[in-house]
Amino acid sequence: MNLVDKKVTHKRFGTGSIVHHDESRIEIDFGEENKTFFFPDAFEKHLVLHDESAAHSLEELIKEKESERIEEELQKEEEKEHLRKQQELRAEHEKLMKNHKLHPQSQLVFWCDPEEKKLAFSKWKVFSGEIKSGKNKGKPNKPSRLHQNSAVLLTERDSDTPEKDRKVLGVFMVDEEFIGKQSEDGIVPAHSLYRIQLTEQESAKMNFWKYYANEKNPDKMTWNTGKYRYFDNASMAQILRDIVSLKSDPEEKELAQQFFEHFCKMNQIMEQELPEPDGALLQ
Repeated sequence: MNLVDKKVTHKRFGTGSIVHHDESRIEIDFGEENKTFFFPDAFEKHLVLHDESAAHSLEELIKEKESERIEEELQKEEEKEHLRKQQELRAEHEKLMKNHKLHPQSQLVFWCDPEEKKLAFSKWKVFSGEIKSGKNKGKPNKPSRLHQNSAVLLTERDSDTPEKDRKVLGVFMVDEEFIGKQSEDGIVPAHSLYRIQLTEQESAKMNFWKYYANEKNPDKMTWNTGKYRYFDNASMAQILRDIVSLKSDPEEKELAQQFFEHFCKMNQIMEQELPEPDGALLQ
């Protein structure tokens, strides 16, 4: 809209002529001096445009600006409400974390079949399975020990190979907001950053039983039943440390190192005091 040279009347300064305007300011020559006003706001209270056609176009512009202003205010209110809810959830989450005591075995190792393997690395989440008996039969298992300090180790064993050949496929920290005992669907989502998939060559060098041993039968390598089992925090740290050594690509190695350091911090593990692996394979 070009309003230059259009005549206007101001309640106090009288009649003048528009000499310049842009999206936010308008300058008017009132004869003795020029005055600058906010545009188009000044036309709602102080200025009257003489040209009827231009005045009509200006009125439409003012309505459009008002609609935009109202929409912006509504959006700000929605963002404010969203932020408030986020802060409430975070406060509640921090309260839970404050009362959370680290369990020495709060890590999860998951047995992936071919379909679960695809899901794990495409969607970065696993399903903890269903309860097999009792009054809650058929309902999802709650991985109750999993918390912000927990990681999920993804493993597989081919049907034609012995259990001792179980290999590590990858690993991820659980999502920052995940609390296992509050999980109703049994889905364990991955952290947005701390997630690693091993290549076939790398996986072949990472045998799960090098790190894990059953307390009652430390020299036996048996899985028995179920999709997952818990294991101790130090063993997971050993696995992450070895993954760092395994990686050759600089970016992947840096991520693995950050993952390892974050895990140790969350589980109050001193890297220098971490022992060497002592799993069933080494007994």
